[in-house]
Amino acid sequence: MSKDRKQQVPKVGKSGYKPQSNSSTMTYILFGVAIVVIAAVVIGGIVWSKDDGGEKVDESQLKTTALVIGDEKAPVTIDLFEDFLCPACGQFEATQGKQILDAVNAKKLRVRYHMLNFLNKSSASGDYSTRAAAGFQCIADGGEKQDVLEKFHTLLFSNQPQEMGSSDHDNKALAKFAADAGASSNTQACVSSGARVKQAEANAKDAQNTLAKASGGQVSTPSVLHDGKLVTLNETWLTDLLK
Repeated sequence: MSKDRKQQVPKVGKSGYKPQSNSSTMTYILFGVAIVVIAAVVIGGIVWSKDDGGEKVDESQLKTTALVIGDEKAPVTIDLFEDFLCPACGQFEATQGKQILDAVNAKKLRVRYHMLNFLNKSSASGDYSTRAAAGFQCIADGGEKQDVLEKFHTLLFSNQPQEMGSSDHDNKALAKFAADAGASSNTQACVSSGARVKQAEANAKDAQNTLAKASGGQVSTPSVLHDGKLVTLNETWLTDLLK
């Protein structure tokens, strides 16, 4: 975006995603020229709002299933909740990813990723969100350098399949992204074999429960917690945290 272009906040609209009966209420955070949170979505006759309130999440709970980048001595730590198929997460990565990684590499920020999989049923394969998260787990478990984890995360979002699309990436393609990110042959084999699928499923369940606690029952992606509390994702949220 050019600096002289006037920024306008897009209008708030309703989410097009309706969760299955056995899932928590999910809405998307929309990203455009500016970042806004959907104020409310009506599902099943119940209005869920970001003002519903939530509880502060304990540090021990946040550490359990997170995939971490950044210096442990960084002054600011955030918990970022995403789904690799979520279009709003793709927009978040496109608009905020570089700023986040610049802060990480400057040792000002530490990021704990929590990958959800509630969009599995919206993928062509029926399990893409889980398999992509499993690949991410393989990178984290493979003793790879931090930049490999960063590049893999970026590659998955820059090559994101369409929600409700006709195809998505199989495990072989995910392993190719791992190779492009600089992962070792052993890590690529982990991704290709789907070795971390069960772990990714369990982590996604834990992450959803954690975010539900912080949000008062409304689980949205992307969401950010700081000190165990939800962050309002406005235009200056990261700059404000790093002050």
